[in-house]
Amino acid sequence: MKFANIIIDISHEKLDHPFGYIIPEELENRIFAGTGVMIPFGRGNRQIKGYVIEVTDKPSFDVSKMKKISSVIEGAVEVESMLIKLAWWIKENYGSTMNQALKTVIPVKNKVRAKENKTIVLNMTKDEALEKIEQYTKKHATARIRLLKELIDNDNISRRLVTDKLNISDSTIKSMEIQGDIVVNADIDYRNPVTVTSQPEYDIVLNNEQRCVAEEIKKNMNFKPSKFPNVHLIHGITGSGKTEVYMDLIDYTIKNGKSAIVLIPEIALTYQTVMRFTRRFKEKVSIVNSRMSAGEKYDQFERAKKGEISIMIGPRSALFTPFKNLGLIVIDEEHESAYKSESVPKYHAIEVAQKRGVDTGAAIVLGSATPSLESYYRAKKGIYKFHKLTSREKGNLPTVSIVDLREELKNDNKSIFSVKLSELIKDRLQKKQQTMLFINRRGYAGFVSCRDCGEAIKCPHCDVTLKLHTNRKLVCHYCGHTEMMPGLCPGCGSKNIGGFGIGTQQIELAVKKMFPTAKVLRMDADTTSKKGSHDRILSAFANHEADILVGTQMIVKGHDFPNVTLVGVLAADMSLYASDYRAAERTFQLLCQAAGRAGRGVSLGDVVIQTYSPDNYSIKAASHQDYEEFYQEEIAYRKLMSYPPVANMISVFLQGKDQKELNIATEYITEIIKKKRDEHYNKLMIIGPAKPPVSKVNDVHRRIIYLKGITRKELIDLKDSLEDVINCSQNFKNINVQFDFKV
Repeated sequence: MKFANIIIDISHEKLDHPFGYIIPEELENRIFAGTGVMIPFGRGNRQIKGYVIEVTDKPSFDVSKMKKISSVIEGAVEVESMLIKLAWWIKENYGSTMNQALKTVIPVKNKVRAKENKTIVLNMTKDEALEKIEQYTKKHATARIRLLKELIDNDNISRRLVTDKLNISDSTIKSMEIQGDIVVNADIDYRNPVTVTSQPEYDIVLNNEQRCVAEEIKKNMNFKPSKFPNVHLIHGITGSGKTEVYMDLIDYTIKNGKSAIVLIPEIALTYQTVMRFTRRFKEKVSIVNSRMSAGEKYDQFERAKKGEISIMIGPRSALFTPFKNLGLIVIDEEHESAYKSESVPKYHAIEVAQKRGVDTGAAIVLGSATPSLESYYRAKKGIYKFHKLTSREKGNLPTVSIVDLREELKNDNKSIFSVKLSELIKDRLQKKQQTMLFINRRGYAGFVSCRDCGEAIKCPHCDVTLKLHTNRKLVCHYCGHTEMMPGLCPGCGSKNIGGFGIGTQQIELAVKKMFPTAKVLRMDADTTSKKGSHDRILSAFANHEADILVGTQMIVKGHDFPNVTLVGVLAADMSLYASDYRAAERTFQLLCQAAGRAGRGVSLGDVVIQTYSPDNYSIKAASHQDYEEFYQEEIAYRKLMSYPPVANMISVFLQGKDQKELNIATEYITEIIKKKRDEHYNKLMIIGPAKPPVSKVNDVHRRIIYLKGITRKELIDLKDSLEDVINCSQNFKNINVQFDFKV
């Protein structure tokens, strides 16, 4: 006998309350996650519609008290069914509960009542209304008389006007409506976060290179579900016009009666991106992002579901827009780590987009000037269709200079700015041109490096830097190796060794001190915490209200400022020595993105990269924007170390308040993994257990185990068997276990 857990409403407050039903034998082969069914509900067994969220062999309560599913709903597959099916796939592939997966796929926190515009109209002729007034006069019903007189003179009146200005109570309005004197009409007023301003008509014509890429992709767009995803990777240098290609493909999609989702990695990108899209597609465009209220988000998904919009733009959560006729998913800056969820389920938007593409027939278009190694690797293997844009649409590639900070120190320059960068900033201020100063803080966690030879202290067992802890201990967060902080550099014996770090506020103050006449803006997590702050800072800089923009990585992602002719990267090493096997890749990508902000207008641009490691291959390749050169070096390293994309990898993350309980659970699951390896997965490599980079948060202790060396399917099977062990063992009663596939 099989059972189904069913929800009767698609809203967050209902997801926690599924109802258990018996699946009749004749329906067993027709029911799965996402199936719409009719079920008997309540004491009267009235027939209502529900959605199956899970099929199981275990009943949720006493079988003798459970009812049977009446029937499967025939006809077209609804978008709700498709999203529930997607949630099940996420649950199975990434490790989570079905409830967690559902709340990811249905991202609105709760169902917010839509705003309504209510108007009141007369439900009788004017002569009949005059007769009513006579009747109400005898009863001294002055409020009713006022309303009828107003309606005789006006075809309809706003309900708000009636209650506020005419001072007529809701109970009076309700009573008159019941008696048939009036009719109250309600039009839903959906919140619209996109303001369509009067802009010049879109008149951009694709160049030959862009046109070839767009037409090649269109040939493969048939909008029919298939077994394999239809994925295209556009590798286009910064400024090559990838967005124009996206818009041409979206136009083609809409003309074929389909809708499109455009994913962007940061909220900071929304302003310029939306302006470009609304210029061409006007009111067909909407957005979602984390700064919007629950009501605004709910309205946008309702508008999408009703077909009132055709294009949704936003970060990762926009992927779950309930379009009934999805035809295209564009993932811009596809290399960005923001597309990977850091909370359970730890899904990757690119993989989930491919699943939506298989189910709906939508094409997937990935775009980047610096593709992730995973995407480029798959393109090289022929899994993705590869397209390249090699020429810049406007302007020329900037001149890039690498400044060796070791030499600056030898020449007694202890300033944040190298001599070359200082001179170029002065030059741009004189020319009334703009400068962007980028501090690369990604991955910064207190690494230790030598100021003389530029070497960072690494783990002897892993190719990652050791992290400086408060007790002067250096710790490897991959294998747990620990050693004391040395007084001298192990490489050259220098005393100039220590922690490395600097912040945006320090840079802002230093800029104002060195260049007192310059107008400076700062863009980081502190200055963009309020709603709309991203847009205000970016629009102010675009309008030349500042000469210099200081910021973190959010300032170098996709923005187009024609008057920016100088970009300074102040500390490239901060991400280069992050404790992550992707550190070199992240550094290369950020440097290329930063360099791409300069020289996008008429004037030539300059980029200055300040570093203690000028000979590092990622920095050298980024300086002349040679992706292939970087890829060949990095993929060789990944092959040598069995890291993705060459090998598959998953982390098992454990956390608990009691350290002793956590240690017992960690040892227990490690032994289970070793046993599984010996029985079924002889190629499985086990790294750890170890303490992760942050080993305690809010008094919750953490441990981590890395598994690699076997196929993705084998890792999923291993994950499933470990989940069964965790669910049955008392060792995990107070321990939370999460699985994270490294994509």
